[in-house]
Amino acid sequence: MSANTSGINRISFISSTAPEARESHKDLARFYGDAAPADADVIVALGGDGLMLRVMHEFLGKNIPVYGMNRGSIGFLMNNYNAKSLIDRLEKAEITPVHPLRMRAHAKGNVCNQAHAINEVSLLRQTHQAAKLRVLVDDQVRLEELICDGILLATPAGSSAYNLSAHGPILPIDAKLLALTPISAFRPRRWRGAILPVRSKVTIDILEPDKRPVNAVADHTEYRSVTSVEIEEDTSVDCKIMFDPEHNWEERILSEQFKY
Repeated sequence: MSANTSGINRISFISSTAPEARESHKDLARFYGDAAPADADVIVALGGDGLMLRVMHEFLGKNIPVYGMNRGSIGFLMNNYNAKSLIDRLEKAEITPVHPLRMRAHAKGNVCNQAHAINEVSLLRQTHQAAKLRVLVDDQVRLEELICDGILLATPAGSSAYNLSAHGPILPIDAKLLALTPISAFRPRRWRGAILPVRSKVTIDILEPDKRPVNAVADHTEYRSVTSVEIEEDTSVDCKIMFDPEHNWEERILSEQFKY
């Protein structure tokens, strides 16, 4: 992480559809102006984590930092809302670059769809039948057969989201690691997942795809009835997310581990 020392002159505000977020958008734009996103020094997202994730995807690789202020129900990715001294807060904010995962989802007929995930790539059973999966890491089979509801690969940024709900580990934001976490594993029953180097390529083959169809999801992008999925970090693009120094992402993730 690094402090943002450059001057902030042009701010673009993006809000969710929540009335509270829209009202804040109007108030802030009236006081600070509202530049077009492409012309902005920083984008301020007003809403919850869902909006923040959407904005991060929209400006992935465009070198425009994003600063979230919580106007939603969940705000792990957001800073506290305060309309005063916004320029000063932005200039003091710490910037964390986040590299997404790139998912290649293969389906019948030589179809291959690609999508990025900032939080996680998840594979989920499509019907009442449990999924049967083969797990490879760097082209080496690590699990010949995993029977489960699904599996996910989470970045440090996403390790406190769906991954945590599935009882996966929380990863420090600057850790060069990924969390591979099963969802309701039936066999092998005691397998709780793995922590992998960030450079790893993970391949999930779907066994019995006709009988046990599986969907692949990269954050908000879903592909149905996949036959195999390849996942690895995409270092060619990033998104820059900003946090107030007294409540930065590293501190949030550390605090999350001591909640009970």
